[in-house]
Amino acid sequence: MFDLIVLGGGPAGYMAAEHAARARLSVCLFEQRALGGVCLNEGCIPSKALLHSVKLYEYVSGGAVYSGVSCQNPVFDYKAAVLHKDKVVETLVGGIEATLKSLSITVKREHAVIEGRDNGGFRVGGQTGKNLLIATGSEPILPAIKGIETCLTNREILALTCVPKSLAIVGGGAVGLEMAYLFNSAGSMVTVYEMQNKIAGPFDSEISNLLQKNLEKKGIAFKLGENVQDIADLNAESVLMSVGRRMKINNIGLETLGIHTDNGAIITDDQMRTNVPGVYAAGDCIGGPMLAHTAYREAEVAVNTMLGKKDFMRYDAIPSVIYTNPEAAGCGETLLSAREKGIQATEKRVSMCYSGRYVAENENGNGICKLVVSEERVIGAHMLGNPSSEIIALSSMAIENQMTLRRLQKVIFPHPSVSEIIREAAFS
Repeated sequence: MFDLIVLGGGPAGYMAAEHAARARLSVCLFEQRALGGVCLNEGCIPSKALLHSVKLYEYVSGGAVYSGVSCQNPVFDYKAAVLHKDKVVETLVGGIEATLKSLSITVKREHAVIEGRDNGGFRVGGQTGKNLLIATGSEPILPAIKGIETCLTNREILALTCVPKSLAIVGGGAVGLEMAYLFNSAGSMVTVYEMQNKIAGPFDSEISNLLQKNLEKKGIAFKLGENVQDIADLNAESVLMSVGRRMKINNIGLETLGIHTDNGAIITDDQMRTNVPGVYAAGDCIGGPMLAHTAYREAEVAVNTMLGKKDFMRYDAIPSVIYTNPEAAGCGETLLSAREKGIQATEKRVSMCYSGRYVAENENGNGICKLVVSEERVIGAHMLGNPSSEIIALSSMAIENQMTLRRLQKVIFPHPSVSEIIREAAFS
């Protein structure tokens, strides 16, 4: 009997397996597809590899604006970029495989179903474990609209080896916007269709509006308030359906143990426990922020709870990033979300141009940084400008540790760095 059976080899699954094995628990992990899940194979990592390539092309094309460096007739070889992307994914998947092997974790490359209770534990895919962690992830939502069978999802669009002449993207969230930026920069005529009256979902409205204006300057068209009913109406060579993801919990045998769900998500408490003692869940399958870094932390909490270590999950400081150029990032409450919750809050807002490093590296940049403050405590941070993806973590730490403005003002930032903008906002 294993100490732990893990159902799913994505961020939550492999992180839980590693954490448990390092604590000397015997672990069996089931994964039908490639280890690393959607994030590593069909999402976060391959998209960032391609985005990095296209950003380099963009910088080379406009280098004279920044530094007097010019390049005549630069060419973006998308097929070469895809080969680089595939190499990155292969390397990282190999790293996970090697780590699991080094920790003596048993990996079963197959779809497994929960079969029921067995000998005081749980029977899954022919194996028995004292504890069970469900980490089966999510899958794209494909709405019932005419022509949906012709659409690409994140899996197919990242597998393309050539750039479509025209691309319609249904959904203006993070994935849709990143793909819009990628393929527009690579030469596609891109139009984004979004049902809401703003892009970027729950992002701060001012950040969303500024990001949209920046992307429009690059030639991306936006159709807001559009409820697409027929894919043929979009008149594009390729169509990406990117309206969100749903929890992947069907056909895994939840009913055999009576595990509770709500709106398609497995219900857990803040220690990742389900209603069945010994059964835990983490990652996209429980809903909430469907982000790899959220799944990592949920996995750690689940295993710590199994080990009897006091730990619990908090969602107050989960950072989100849109990796376009410019980047957008947010963490914690927006001013609007705080007020909707009845929290009295104010906003500290400064232009990114208060950072000398930002001015030096971003010609005519219009980035901003905003801190949301309640009772002198930082409860939110939102920014537009490069490299927001790297400096948002500082804000996340401030929120997680319930830092006051006075305490944040005493933090010494390296100069010159764009991260100094957080200090500027704290003093504004």
